[in-house]
Amino acid sequence: MQAKPYLFFDGSCEQAIDFYHRAFGAELLFKMTFGEMPDPQSVQEGCGSGYSFPPDKIMHAQLKVGSSEIMMSDGNIASNDQQHQGYAISLVTSDLEEGKSWFDNLSAGGHVTMPWQETFWANGFGMLTDKFGIPWMVNVEKPMA
Repeated sequence: MQAKPYLFFDGSCEQAIDFYHRAFGAELLFKMTFGEMPDPQSVQEGCGSGYSFPPDKIMHAQLKVGSSEIMMSDGNIASNDQQHQGYAISLVTSDLEEGKSWFDNLSAGGHVTMPWQETFWANGFGMLTDKFGIPWMVNVEKPMA
């Protein structure tokens, strides 16, 4: 079994894809807009909200992040509650420079909630919320003795 995070963006999924590509080298595996769907009308009607998704917004995208994947969408663009909470996406590396680079890149335009530092469990660790409101933890684990 695999568990893959599915992140929803408030109309900024395209910008998030570009940002994550630059921040930590995420690779775009798949992207489809609402306008590219084979039968967009049936999906719009199936949502039951009466909301029409803009054809240029992302219906589904998939990014490769290291050996993992993150799925994303503008799919809840009509939602009233856009605050992400109750989770964080964790990036782990054994390379201190790489971890610090990820942390710095992801925090650009965002909010650092725990500054980058050495901890008892990690050579480098930090927590932040990126400019899209997604919470992240970057961890460079200490080798187990």
